[in-house]
Amino acid sequence: MNDGVAKPLALITGVGPGTGASLVRRFAEGGYRVAMMARDAKRLSALEAEIPDAIAVPCDVTDRAALTDALKQIGAPKVVVHNAVGGAFGKFQETDPATLQRNFEVNTTALLHLAQLTAPAMIAAGEGALIVTGNTSALRGKPAFAGFAPTKAAQRILAESLARDLGPQGVHVAYLIIDAVIDVPWARERFKDAPDEVFIQPASIAAEVFHLAHQPRDAWSFLAEIRPFGETW
Repeated sequence: MNDGVAKPLALITGVGPGTGASLVRRFAEGGYRVAMMARDAKRLSALEAEIPDAIAVPCDVTDRAALTDALKQIGAPKVVVHNAVGGAFGKFQETDPATLQRNFEVNTTALLHLAQLTAPAMIAAGEGALIVTGNTSALRGKPAFAGFAPTKAAQRILAESLARDLGPQGVHVAYLIIDAVIDVPWARERFKDAPDEVFIQPASIAAEVFHLAHQPRDAWSFLAEIRPFGETW
């Protein structure tokens, strides 16, 4: 990437201190300019100062107008990773319908926005990738996930519709199910007595996302799963 050719652009949504930041680092290491999208402008500014070729793009992915303006500023990405997540814990009687709606907007509607706004340029270029980070709630509805699992299941199905549509046009769509406790400070605090092998490292997730985004065209995955070796499934 040092031969004078402009680096390709990757867009990462939901850039927090765990998986999001690791995704930014991995794509920057892989030769990309990386547009980091999240609502926390202070956090993004700190990462922009730390990571070469990282671009802070404060934005709420549920705000289509703001998302459109942000994309006009940064240009057309070659890779989009939808990592933003709206989550909630509680049984159905405890779940405010507004919470379910908000999670749906972040997890599913924002994916539709991103696809509609970025896929046309990928189609025109004849290449590109849209990778979505998901979890096992996309496959099953446990009692305490009534306000979350329906939105992740819908996200997975939307991603599949996108994959079937965009794949023949040269754009790879993949959905990564992360069946693990991600090793971030709040998770370590919640699972204080858990051994190290219970956790998945954000860098390991980022490595798999990067791999999915660069699979050869004759061997594309749609649904991929990662979990620690000792995870029961």
